[in-house]
Amino acid sequence: MRLLLIEDEAALRLTLQRQLEQDGYRVDGAVDGEEGLYMAQEFPFDLAIVDLGLPKLSGLSIVQKLRADGRAMPILILTARSTWQDKVLGLEAGADDYLVKPFEYPELAARVKALLRRSLKATTDVLTLGPLSLDLSAQAVKLHDAPLDLTAYEYRLLEYLVRERARVVTKQELSDYLYPHGDDRDSNVLEVLVGRLRRKLDPDGTLAPIETLRGRGYRFTLE
Repeated sequence: MRLLLIEDEAALRLTLQRQLEQDGYRVDGAVDGEEGLYMAQEFPFDLAIVDLGLPKLSGLSIVQKLRADGRAMPILILTARSTWQDKVLGLEAGADDYLVKPFEYPELAARVKALLRRSLKATTDVLTLGPLSLDLSAQAVKLHDAPLDLTAYEYRLLEYLVRERARVVTKQELSDYLYPHGDDRDSNVLEVLVGRLRRKLDPDGTLAPIETLRGRGYRFTLE
């Protein structure tokens, strides 16, 4: 899962980024509202954590602009303001949840997990698609009830394809998601990764779980 953290307080941003990455998330940080909005509009994220009191562009404006653009990713707002009016403003702008500073990391982690699970339209941590099951909490995969050994990149690729299975995912979108810092963006690297994942998911060649649509991208086919 790839998260966007928009927080101008450097110590808090770096601490949260480190803690979230230790929990298995890929986290991109932004230091002000303008940078955060640009990143949210240009790159695919599963969830955004947005401080309301940002320089250059307020967190409230970011939420409003993202919702006006039709972006549906969950948004958790952070605020130092504890009045109910400020909380209502954030939620009415389109945020999904809020957390008042100061807070303990386990509370933020629980909110993030709940929002991600809700966005996946899953009532449990396990998604079952045909003979395949994904434990989103443990980041573990089983095929025909047998554990499947995937690398971190293979797991992230599979989870993204599963989450977006209702549509075709372009190669560019997958590259942006898997390699946000520009590493290994060669399309051949992505094709090798997809091919490797296919072989692990379908060693007998009977399931065809990942469909290639020439010139358009990939689609996950299992339901």
